[in-house]
Amino acid sequence: MHNDNRYFDVYPKIVRAGHETTITIRPLFDHVRAITADPMAILYATGGGETQTTQAPPVTLEPVVVDDAIQVRCPFEREQEYTLLLGNSERPLAEARLYALDDDLFARRLFKGDLHMHSFRSDGKESPAYVAGAGRRIGLDFMAITDHRRYAPSLEAIHAFDGVPIDLRLYPGEEVHPPGNPVHIINFGGSFSVNDLFVEEAYQREVQAIADRLIEFPPDMDRYTYASCVWCYDKIRAGGGLGLFCHPYWYTRHRYDVPEALMTLLLDRQPYDALELIGGYHPHEIESNLLQVARYHEERARGKIIPIVGVSDAHGCETGELFGWYYTLVFAPSPDLPDLVESVKALYSVAVEALPGQTPRAHGPFRLVKYAQYLLREVLPQHDALCVEEGRLMLAHIAGDPAAIDLLRTYQGRTTALYDHLWASG
Repeated sequence: MHNDNRYFDVYPKIVRAGHETTITIRPLFDHVRAITADPMAILYATGGGETQTTQAPPVTLEPVVVDDAIQVRCPFEREQEYTLLLGNSERPLAEARLYALDDDLFARRLFKGDLHMHSFRSDGKESPAYVAGAGRRIGLDFMAITDHRRYAPSLEAIHAFDGVPIDLRLYPGEEVHPPGNPVHIINFGGSFSVNDLFVEEAYQREVQAIADRLIEFPPDMDRYTYASCVWCYDKIRAGGGLGLFCHPYWYTRHRYDVPEALMTLLLDRQPYDALELIGGYHPHEIESNLLQVARYHEERARGKIIPIVGVSDAHGCETGELFGWYYTLVFAPSPDLPDLVESVKALYSVAVEALPGQTPRAHGPFRLVKYAQYLLREVLPQHDALCVEEGRLMLAHIAGDPAAIDLLRTYQGRTTALYDHLWASG
């Protein structure tokens, strides 16, 4: 977190483009209260004006002192990041970084989530409830346990916090493994288990019907494998969930897990809802994420519209690797499941890699990446700090602490209140 975010309360930080907005800068500590003495303000548009071929000159503004704070009326002409300096531009007393958004993005809030995680009910380390508490501890707003071939663990996590006052949204999920098919599929949020349907006679019959209907199918490709993927994604959508194409360039057993020809067919025909652009790879496997990102940009250049997510695929919360390294930022009207699903499908999400000791990097559509990098720098550190104690109390609750629920009630709504504070109204 930048020191200016520690020393000053700046609000709002997210404003509507094309409007003037009053920005308040309130010093929090004695050593920075000097900004209220004879202040001067300068506003920089980081990207310049709409039609200018050279950088637009900074705008000098006249701040006013109100009580113990400074207020500045700022013009935000277009969608971009702005820098507001108080004091001399060479030696500013304070620097506020702000972001103006067009109406479609301004109407959406930021939600951080992980759609692919494991518990000890398959091959993870901890209980589903523990993974949920640890997830909130690292700032997740929504998540699902997605154990291999198991839907029940995700429900176990949900039920562990029934009636408990928390802000983390827990959704059902599972990692789906179609019989005889190398493709791994995530069912995020679906209202029933897809894995459980493989034992029913209808599965083979329905997959065969899909295979029979395939048009202009490559003659050397196995129709069943592709058709079973289509069947799985159709079932996930029928349950109101989001179907993910998992880790396409995972290198395992001396080769990529999904054959290149099948991967190309899936990327070309897109039966899935979203692609795991950034997956949960260990440091020696980072090349797989590099390939996935390169392939994504190549497909986008060919005109493909590809919704994306980032996931940790973590198999343990306290192992020191993967957990919290990768996640998704969704820009949605709310963290309700239908809003999250539709926002990802509508391309309002980015995939983030936040490796320890490195600057977090967002991947996806350029417009959203610019905005996401601002949020990762200026907003999410404050958001995540508020989540730490809530996650700790969730873990205390499942460990049997009778005081945890009352304490959690005092923490409920803090991240929502932060966003209400940082976003301009209307």
